[in-house]
Amino acid sequence: EKGRNGTEISAYSLGRTVDVEGREPAYFPSRETTLKRRLGNLLRVTGRATSGMGVPSTGDEAYRRPVRFAVLGPLEVSGEDGPIPLGGPKQRIVLAHLVLGASQVVSAERLIDALWGEDLPEDPKSALRVYVSRIRSSLDLDSIEAHPPGYLLRADRDEVDALRFEDLLDEARSNGHEPRATDRILGEALALWRGPAFADLASEPSLAGQIARLEELRLQAIEEKISAELDLGHHSRVVVELETLTRTHPLRERLWDELMLALYRSDRQGEALAAFERARTILAEELGIDPSRELR
Repeated sequence: EKGRNGTEISAYSLGRTVDVEGREPAYFPSRETTLKRRLGNLLRVTGRATSGMGVPSTGDEAYRRPVRFAVLGPLEVSGEDGPIPLGGPKQRIVLAHLVLGASQVVSAERLIDALWGEDLPEDPKSALRVYVSRIRSSLDLDSIEAHPPGYLLRADRDEVDALRFEDLLDEARSNGHEPRATDRILGEALALWRGPAFADLASEPSLAGQIARLEELRLQAIEEKISAELDLGHHSRVVVELETLTRTHPLRERLWDELMLALYRSDRQGEALAAFERARTILAEELGIDPSRELR
């Protein structure tokens, strides 16, 4: 390829120009992916077409900087130079829904409902376009595209912590029940969590369902990791964690089952029986049911 002055540009020179060694987080796009994206930007004809929705249109080969979208905790977006300011709550709500629907079209109608419900502004579509435009300006990205009937955020699954978490959970569940691998993979998955999902938008009704779904997956991952640790013989190590978890989530029978097993295998049979009695009492008082056959 040729540069602006007509001289040949070698692959080596391009590699030196766009090297980001030492600056990409563990699950940013690979250096090869970053190189390809930046190479595409160098060779792309300048000037952007604008869609009818007020957002520049980009093709599949559009340049995208390495970006990390994090929702397992407060909503955050990080680039090569660190966290990026996201603006006010309305912009954050729009971005949250685009991140949850990464690489899928999120309808304008859905975004408008998330922003205002029945209390609509005079021109909700124009107001939405303003918020999308501000998000794009804040992020300095071409990744948000207008695709009737809505908008699409182009992001690889390893660029979104929630999607990366779900992929790791699926990987752990399909590894043939090998406890050491399960423990390692789920440890990596749970390390992505920085707090409750969308911690800064927890009161937002439009996100309530997704927040609950992600929290349930987190608890399942914890239960499955502890089960792997028990299979590895780490009985005493998990007792304290299980004591805390059963107090926080007293209706999850699997946690009680794991606590009783950990205590029993730690030669604490009396405490294991006491844990069963606590579980039975709580289930009877809260749900009016007896422990399941698995717990008994």
